[in-house]
Amino acid sequence: LAALRLAAAASLSPGSCAFEDSACGYQWDYAHLPWVLHGEGHYISVDTSYEGEKAVLSSPELYSEEWSCIRLIYQIATTPEPSPDPARLNLYLRQEGDSFDRLLWSAKEPSDSWLIASLDLMNSTKKYKIVLEGEIGQDKSASIAVFEIKIAPGHCIECDFEENHLCGFVNRWNPNVNWFVGGGNIHNSQAILPKDHTLSSDQGHYMYVDSVYVKHFQEVAQLISPKTTAPMSGCLSFYYQLKQESSIVFTVYLRDTNGFYDEIWKADSALSTDWVLAEVDFNAPYPVEVIFEVAFNSAKGGYVALDDISFSPVYCSNQTGTPFDPAKAGCNFEEDLCNFYQDHKDRPGWSRVKVKRNVYRTGDHTTGFGYYLLANTKFTSQPGYIGRLYSPTLPGNLQFCLRFFYALYGFFKMSGTLAVYLFEENHVVQEKIWSVLDSPKGVWTQAEISFKKPMPCKVVFVSWCKSFWDCGLVALDDVTLSLGSCQAADTLLPNPGECTFEKDECMFIQKNRGRGIWHRRSGPTPTSYTGPKGDHTTGVGYYMYIEASDIVYGQRAYLVSRLLRGTSGKQCLTFFYHMYGAGTGLLSVYLKKEGDDEEIPLWRRTGEQSISWLRGIIEYESDGNYQIIFEAIRGVSVRSDTAIDDILFQSGPCLEVEEIQFSSGYPDSLNEIEY
Repeated sequence: LAALRLAAAASLSPGSCAFEDSACGYQWDYAHLPWVLHGEGHYISVDTSYEGEKAVLSSPELYSEEWSCIRLIYQIATTPEPSPDPARLNLYLRQEGDSFDRLLWSAKEPSDSWLIASLDLMNSTKKYKIVLEGEIGQDKSASIAVFEIKIAPGHCIECDFEENHLCGFVNRWNPNVNWFVGGGNIHNSQAILPKDHTLSSDQGHYMYVDSVYVKHFQEVAQLISPKTTAPMSGCLSFYYQLKQESSIVFTVYLRDTNGFYDEIWKADSALSTDWVLAEVDFNAPYPVEVIFEVAFNSAKGGYVALDDISFSPVYCSNQTGTPFDPAKAGCNFEEDLCNFYQDHKDRPGWSRVKVKRNVYRTGDHTTGFGYYLLANTKFTSQPGYIGRLYSPTLPGNLQFCLRFFYALYGFFKMSGTLAVYLFEENHVVQEKIWSVLDSPKGVWTQAEISFKKPMPCKVVFVSWCKSFWDCGLVALDDVTLSLGSCQAADTLLPNPGECTFEKDECMFIQKNRGRGIWHRRSGPTPTSYTGPKGDHTTGVGYYMYIEASDIVYGQRAYLVSRLLRGTSGKQCLTFFYHMYGAGTGLLSVYLKKEGDDEEIPLWRRTGEQSISWLRGIIEYESDGNYQIIFEAIRGVSVRSDTAIDDILFQSGPCLEVEEIQFSSGYPDSLNEIEY
């Protein structure tokens, strides 16, 4: 037995651990609750006998250039009463050179027995650590246990069914027909096969579903894979046997997070008394489950067996080209129209314009001083359609999420002044999928639309006015297209190091409670002629600002990040700031190293800058742990509201660099408008 255990321990890949007699190099953070190793029960759990909110467990340093799958076997046990702040288990990826850990997975569902989570880890040249965080929440009697961590090369949807956790595949229970484990001398099936495919012996295992208990017409059994957690495309293959006496329908589907099914393969009706290889091109740019479904029509239908599901990032068929890149259908209009084009019959259509920083007209959404598209309906000689802007052709049968920003000026009635159509060239069919109803005037507002068409199509942006007296300006910027529905995109885990202030203050805290504090707000600030009309993220979300009428001239407000991990090499910080108002004071950004009292100035702006949200970029370095501080100083009058939004920390040098890090007074170009 000891020799077997040693062999098993030796076969464990780096980062894997069954917690039998050691923690395999995993270490807990002494600043938080400890973890307790239970050698007899083969698990590790959060020690709740101490006071604390969470326990942190980190792996030894790992490295893998191959795609890997992390399987985590865990259990969260709580009291029956629901808690507003339940116990939670989080798994993070800590990559070399990053100041932030990336959240890969989080669970809070309590259970009576162990559960399995499967997480795809994309190939990378960076060293990394796996970090487990057990949060106790308000339920002090909660228990969080981890039984096994296994990191293996390959994708999580691959399985040979030789392990008892079945790689996280689950059967959707049905009173009459279900998928069972076969082989390994389990004689519980009339459809028992002499051999599995993996080992080609009676000791190997496979999955099978039998019609013997079918009670109704069209009884369905489903075997469901773990959900993919990273974009993947290539060839899905598996082996199956199908024996039928009456019709069996064996189908493979993809199911997205909204529950939509997409059939990708169906068995032909030929009998197969031996294992048959099936291959199908597979494209999962967003999280999906693979579902193996068998439908029976009678109790004498027969059986289906399944084994050795595998995946290759190379498509099965040579004919399949490179997958569609949705970035080609997006544009920020800074350089040109990208792959968009206009129908030249529509004069004057959309113009690409730029507004210098000023206190009257809003600039673009991308930077505040770049280019955007403007349809000036006042120049039209007759009312009706003014400009049609066409996207490149999008492939059919794919789910898309279209996002863009628009702003409207000068219309009495806004409804219908901007619309989005889908245009199928083959059928010359246009379908309206969105039109503006109402929005704050002059505020960049985000729109998002999910759509899926069976045929290739183009997105068309159309601006128009109903009558000459009701014509104004329609502005468009930052068009992005992503695969998957917008709702599915919203369920993705947050980007580490990003703060939009939509839910809370993220990694920031107030340094001085009392007067002189930052407020989180949506919509315009209370004082006229100062502050933003809406946030930068969506136009209707939240931002942070100082309310000048609450504080006195020269008073300071500090927004301080939590301690960030120092790294070698350059780091890039981007954010958006709003400094509009005749009495505007100062906005500064500092870096403070752990253990130092000195605050190193990185960036500063003084006085009124623009009516627009402007982008700030800072490149900096810090080997040791550090904090970033935003300091706002109130100016000479109540028209001194200063705001910030959309803060993003990124590892590596900035792709663009601001020419001036420290400036005071008005910019030279203030109030110059150019087209």
